[in-house]
Amino acid sequence: MSTVAGIFNSRTDAERAIEQLRSIGLADNNISLLAPGTTEQEIEAAVQTTETEQPGMGGAVGGVVGGAMGVAGGATMGAAAASLLVPGVGPVLAAGLIGAALLGAGGAAAGAATGDALEDAVAPGLPHDELYVYEDALRKGRTVVIAVTDDGEGAEAARNVLAQSGAESVDAAREDWWIGLRDAEEEQYTGQGKDFKSDEQLYRRGFESALYTDARGKSYEETSQLLRERYGEDCASDAFKCGYDRGQSYQRDLRERYKG
Repeated sequence: MSTVAGIFNSRTDAERAIEQLRSIGLADNNISLLAPGTTEQEIEAAVQTTETEQPGMGGAVGGVVGGAMGVAGGATMGAAAASLLVPGVGPVLAAGLIGAALLGAGGAAAGAATGDALEDAVAPGLPHDELYVYEDALRKGRTVVIAVTDDGEGAEAARNVLAQSGAESVDAAREDWWIGLRDAEEEQYTGQGKDFKSDEQLYRRGFESALYTDARGKSYEETSQLLRERYGEDCASDAFKCGYDRGQSYQRDLRERYKG
């Protein structure tokens, strides 16, 4: 399975893109929308909450997601939606099984999946390594559309739809995110008498690795085996370790800044 995502400045444009994804044959369970600023009250006004609500996630809802939410012209979005309070981001609407599961609403989403196991439906396509890019987009008031396809041909078709609908690619958003951090990271690193220009690639890989969902809040020692499996000997370099520690600090600062 392949995951394709697009980041939109306008939620309206994102919803139009979803309609276009449907028009090329993509099933609702393989499409999700993540939008910032949606409150629990807005969700509850649209549909009835389920009994599978998870602590700290706001109102998790199942069944038909209707026009009161304004999602894709009132059409169903994978029969699941949730209003989530995401640490470091704030309130987020996750419409569709992929988005709900990705942001931690897996139990509620699975309960609304009309009998399909969540793992079988969406887990192979969950882009956990891109979550920090989505979070950054949401903090900036942007909307994310995620599509999971069965093969490369379907992924290319979905990618074309998103691009034609005005989406920025995840790769471009990731570069913009790093450019916004780069000067401060360079100053911090060179302040230790190190050469940022020659070490930037390893430093950045370490920084980003700390933002993956299975590394957040964990020390380098706690994740060393996992990091070695992913990055080989690169993760043993001083530049990588420095980047990893800075990535953890970045994540903690965001959680504190957006707490409550």
